Amino acid sequence: MPFINVKMAVGRTLEQKRELAEVLTREMVRILDVKPEWVELVIDEYPRKNWATAGQIHADKYGPGCGSQGIEEK
Repeated sequence: MPFINVKMAVGRTLEQKRELAEVLTREMVRILDVKPEWVELVIDEYPRKNWATAGQIHADKYGPGCGSQGIEEK
C-alpha cells in the first residue's frame, strides 16, 4: 500500500488540498499500477513560526501571511 506524506506550511485552502490529494493519488495509481483505494495520503501542516530555511524562521524571513492566501495562522 503506497503512503504519501506531504509536509507544508499552513495556509492552503481545503480546495487546494482536495486537488493535491486527487492528483497525487491518480499519479501513484498510474505509475505504480495500484488501486486508488490502496493509496494513503496525509498532509502535515506547520505554522511558519515552526519552519526555518537557511537558519531563518519563515515568519521572520517572509513576513506575516506569506503564502497563506489570507488564512490566519494559529
